Amino acid sequence: MIKENTKIIAWIGNTFFRTGMDQLGYKTIHIPIRGQQVFTWKDIVEKSGCIPDMVVYADRSIAPPLAGVESFPCLTIFYCIDTHIHSWYPLYAQGFDICLVSLKDHLNRFTPRLPDSRLLWFPPVVMDNDVPLTMEKEWDLLFVGKVDPDLTPERMKFLDEVAKLVPGLHITQGEYRKLFPKARVVLNIAERGDLNFRVFEALACGSCLLTPYIEHGLNDIFTDGVHLITYEAGNAADLVSKLEQLLANKELREKIARQGNELIESSHRIIHRAETLQAVISGMDVNKAVSTRLAANPVIRKNFMKSIYLHWAEAISDPLLKQVYLQAAKN
Repeated sequence: MIKENTKIIAWIGNTFFRTGMDQLGYKTIHIPIRGQQVFTWKDIVEKSGCIPDMVVYADRSIAPPLAGVESFPCLTIFYCIDTHIHSWYPLYAQGFDICLVSLKDHLNRFTPRLPDSRLLWFPPVVMDNDVPLTMEKEWDLLFVGKVDPDLTPERMKFLDEVAKLVPGLHITQGEYRKLFPKARVVLNIAERGDLNFRVFEALACGSCLLTPYIEHGLNDIFTDGVHLITYEAGNAADLVSKLEQLLANKELREKIARQGNELIESSHRIIHRAETLQAVISGMDVNKAVSTRLAANPVIRKNFMKSIYLHWAEAISDPLLKQVYLQAAKN
């Protein structure tokens, strides 16, 4: 039974830090996205079984899953991950009340309507079951992820180069939580220069991480040589030089792994992200933000949302979804 005055969140898409909001006293109702789906306000109310106090869309990297979000009569939140892939995200975000952006250097793309207090850098989060496991070390250097000549050509090219220099390199896919502990050093590659989830996941699993130096706030969170080790992106020789230092010093590897893990535990778990969002919500006048957006609804749709809805009405093949997007563009 839901307690009286409990705020209800319709949580759409990836779960990310959803359970953290429950821990803080909210009631989240998860609405998963299967394939490509589009939800209107009516759909969300039906699937929630109630009128939610908030709607959260946690990025699934698909076509816009919320149609008419600019007219939703409750607080709306977009947790935006893949800005390095989808150029239309900043426009779409203008239909929401709060936008959380994973890639720090892309924040300035989202400024047309959202005030700074409701536009936040929100780095990747690790799951509760990303924890250190004690296992026998099998590989000097491990990369876990997709390596495909069509989907990740630069990654494949770079790993081929590294493999010629590091006989102990192991490349695989699978459950990283059970693979990372078997490596003396875990390798990260950021093909698009993004501060990706693998950085946080590896440290949460207690691994010594070797990652390219990237922007998007890496140095705002982590200290090179303390929480992880960086190499020059795309420079296999520099990677090998850093790796050799780590392999030659077990004590250093373990120290860096421990310090990286301690930072994750202190600041980057699910509950930490939930607390950040709660602070934003608590610090704003929610009713005023929603009423202001609703009053500006025609302008928001004209300036930001209509072009997105019309684009996807043309680009998507499903005739039912086409109609949903067309209707959203009209209303």
